[in-house]
Amino acid sequence: MKRRTFLKNTAATATVGTLGFPIIKKQKDSYRTVLIGSGWWGMNILREAYRYGKAEIVGICDVDQNQLKKASDEIFQWNNAKPKWYTDYRECISDATPEIVIVGTPDHWHALPTVAAVNAGAYVYVEKPICHTIGEGQAMLKAARANNRVVQVGTHRRVSPHMISGMNYIKSGKIGKVTMVKCFVNQNRKFNDPVPNADVPEGLDWDMWLGPAPKQPYNPKMHPKGFRNFLDFANGTIGDWGIHWFDQVLWWTEERFPRSVFSTGGRFVNKDNTDTPDTQLATFDFEDFVCCWEHKYGASNANEESPIGLYFYGSEGTMHLGWRDGWTYYPNSKSGSILHEDPRVNEPDFQNIKELWADFISSIENNTRPICDIEDGQLATNMSLLAMISLKLGRSVQWDGNNTINDPEAQKLMRREYRSPWVYPE
Repeated sequence: MKRRTFLKNTAATATVGTLGFPIIKKQKDSYRTVLIGSGWWGMNILREAYRYGKAEIVGICDVDQNQLKKASDEIFQWNNAKPKWYTDYRECISDATPEIVIVGTPDHWHALPTVAAVNAGAYVYVEKPICHTIGEGQAMLKAARANNRVVQVGTHRRVSPHMISGMNYIKSGKIGKVTMVKCFVNQNRKFNDPVPNADVPEGLDWDMWLGPAPKQPYNPKMHPKGFRNFLDFANGTIGDWGIHWFDQVLWWTEERFPRSVFSTGGRFVNKDNTDTPDTQLATFDFEDFVCCWEHKYGASNANEESPIGLYFYGSEGTMHLGWRDGWTYYPNSKSGSILHEDPRVNEPDFQNIKELWADFISSIENNTRPICDIEDGQLATNMSLLAMISLKLGRSVQWDGNNTINDPEAQKLMRREYRSPWVYPE
């Protein structure tokens, strides 16, 4: 039986013990909920959690007092009450005793709070990519399964209505046999001069923000938001955007992972003090098809249908799954008609968190795996991380799907040393 069919049948016949813990017999009116990482995207998630109607916000946690205040003031407008503030996720989890934990931190801070939360018995909604290194993702999946907790990953494009209909069209076989998928993000960005280091802003615990990452001076390009373009904290565009599109690829195929990955690229345009590649190509060899990734900055999108998305190249035609531009099918036959569906996304920021949160709560209450389960998030994140390992080494890496690379140098890059006193999760 194919894995996708097995999972579908398993979900359809779920009974007591599907995930190993008792089914909630009666839907709860509310869940004690905390947000760890109260910045831009974390608050996008919390807004939808509150709007859904079952989130009792009992705490918000952030190392930046400025973000805590801004978040707290907005929450007060919702319910005329301010949640308790925390600056250490460990205290937040132990003191607030949450049933649901939202992890909206920078990438290098995803693993430890998630593991701590499920170990404490909470359900978790964690942002993508799930981790900064492959070993962290392994630990997160292991902890989720050992504690039998629902962990939803924020790959909300899986619940975008236009993505669902586009994926159904591809799976129907109408585009024919797909042998190649191209994932891409091409943005005509303006690049600035290097930004000098600066004094740590008042209210920011910079040492805690760095956490397990190497010690270094504060720089305004790193916080807030800019962390994605620094390799100590994230993995650049392929780590940020790549996981969305790789998740779509893995949603479509029966294959769970690529067998071989090669990536190349560099910093050919960007001259500031970030250190992630502004140009990158990657090839992922699966058994039945090849998947390609490309991103480039500082380049025009002339003669390209869309700057962001995926192309599924089938024997009968090509399907473009996009973001703000919906999906479009281009038949190979001259007599065929181009088909299109407009995007259906929510404001702010063109997302579908509302639908993903509803699925999360449904999974908790019905004892089923969520649509963006932690394992799905791990598999998609691994594709980004394997590409970064290949880029750093300058050669392809072979992947067996069992968390092993048959290359000692590459194997070392699956983890990194944590800065004391933080301990790498196992």
